[in-house]
Amino acid sequence: MAAEGAVGELELRVAIGFNGHIPCGLICHPDKEHVLYPLGCTVVIQELDSKKQTFLHGHTNNVSCLVVSRNGVYVASGQVTFMGFKAEIILWDFQGKELLARLSLHKGKIEGLAFSPNSLYLVSLGGQDDGSVVVWHVGKREAVCGSPASARSAGSATVVVCSSCRDEMFVTAGNGTIRVWELDLANRKIRPTECQTGQLRRVITCAKMADDDNYFYVGTSTGDVLKVNTNNKLMTDYGPLKEKFSSGVTALLLLKRGDLIVGTGGGIVALCKGSNYKVMKKIQVQGAVTSLTCRGHGHQFFVGTNQCQIYQINYTAFKEELITTCHNEAVHDIVFPLETSNLFATCSQNDIRVWHTPENRELLRIVIPNVTCHAIEFMRDGRSIISAWNDGKIRAFTPETGRLMYVINHAHSLGATAIAATSDCKRIISGGGEGQVRVWEIGKKTQKLEEVLKEHVAAVSCIKIKKDDRECVTASLDGTCIIWDIVRFTRKQMILANTLFKCVCYHPEEYQIITSGTDRQIGYWEVFDGSAIREVEGSVSGSINGMDITSDGAYFVTGGDDHLVKLWDYNEGAVTHVGGGHGGHITCLKICPGKKYIVSVSADGAILLWKYPGLH
Repeated sequence: MAAEGAVGELELRVAIGFNGHIPCGLICHPDKEHVLYPLGCTVVIQELDSKKQTFLHGHTNNVSCLVVSRNGVYVASGQVTFMGFKAEIILWDFQGKELLARLSLHKGKIEGLAFSPNSLYLVSLGGQDDGSVVVWHVGKREAVCGSPASARSAGSATVVVCSSCRDEMFVTAGNGTIRVWELDLANRKIRPTECQTGQLRRVITCAKMADDDNYFYVGTSTGDVLKVNTNNKLMTDYGPLKEKFSSGVTALLLLKRGDLIVGTGGGIVALCKGSNYKVMKKIQVQGAVTSLTCRGHGHQFFVGTNQCQIYQINYTAFKEELITTCHNEAVHDIVFPLETSNLFATCSQNDIRVWHTPENRELLRIVIPNVTCHAIEFMRDGRSIISAWNDGKIRAFTPETGRLMYVINHAHSLGATAIAATSDCKRIISGGGEGQVRVWEIGKKTQKLEEVLKEHVAAVSCIKIKKDDRECVTASLDGTCIIWDIVRFTRKQMILANTLFKCVCYHPEEYQIITSGTDRQIGYWEVFDGSAIREVEGSVSGSINGMDITSDGAYFVTGGDDHLVKLWDYNEGAVTHVGGGHGGHITCLKICPGKKYIVSVSADGAILLWKYPGLH
């Protein structure tokens, strides 16, 4: 147990997720053995062969950009923050995985970062509300100088790249602006030169510097690539002239042989040659390409997309292989099969996914396009996964193959929002957006509506059934929790509070329930007469959206809009451990059977597995 008053930290074991919306967020380390990518407030470092993960914790809000120095010694990451507040850049030591310095000057957001070729300087670009570019001395951990990033007549700069040979030169580009900068260290000034592109007006989305520094390439939202001479600051050529890349060029990769790999907003990865940028080979991936990164000298490279998929591509074969996949929309529910901690299922917009925890990989994906799954449950016999969808249907699938077993049409009029199954697998209890609770009798080939319980007047958010299948509790956004007799179909007790209830749990001994919701209070209630036992403040800010209790009832976990996972002592009503790492609102969490770890999911699609602390 943590000492009185001291709160322990939950250890993050595994993160299933990848924020694919960040430009150049996926980076292959120069040692060719690791990839780095952002996820929420965390930077994930993953070994390519063993898939082992380590984490860089330190940011207070979502990571917005990431960069690794050319020698692989340093990592720098920037974050977003609230309007008017300082956004920090953190400098990390890659080998020791430790924080070296916090660099704070920009406001609002760090748009881009770049290390100079010998890691002497770090150049940072502020977001739209900041608009400045700053050069930092890496050794001294201090700012050398800064300047507005673009002329007042031009749009904001969003891209920064450093020279390949000289520490004193870098390039910024953005909406109608391409600038080459020179650092004058003696006078602590940076001086820009605007690059001339003739009649072309372009919004620059990405840039890559050639190895000999004589020229650099920029990709545009129009779908073409411009080549600019670094010495005379003039555009030398651009293309393709006729068939531009659809949805814009979103990522570039320059190979040692001079070939260019182009990633587009339409999900095309193309190999281009020559000054006319003729496409030699191309492949299609899922989602817009946001990152292209080389492993070694370009015999192999990785692609990251905004659908949060990571692909590995061999240069010679030019075939894609999907190596990492995760949810890219909010995850609504997690569920473990009975007494099994090796598998769990999650549901989101369009899909249900089954994950294998020892390898943290996706085993099965069940896709139903254009509808959202709100809740899932494994039947106790393990023969089906039942799910509640926003089109008002209840669907059941086989857990091994994902084959559709049956559909209950028009189960609820405003979407099915919660679902639970009895332990004998003969009945399903579902809740809907209109507030009705319905009991379904499930036969071998039939699904029959047994009873409708009309009491709630707003969406049912959570349903839990007692072990003997004779009673259940439903929580609703109308501020009530109702305990039902599901043999006689009558209301036993009603709990009223000035809150929108989001979650409810039976204590394993089933004489108490705990609830929580938007008022941030955790309520303990007597099942027998619905009376309040006590109330504990569960969070300082934001709603509590999920909770789960251990099988012995000694501890429970909560999570919500404050992005923190909290482990509580049930009897003391006190927090023992806290885990910070989510970049979005936590929507649901579960303690796995056998208490090995805690799984939490959030609105940004991340799934985090925390080591369950050894509590004595």
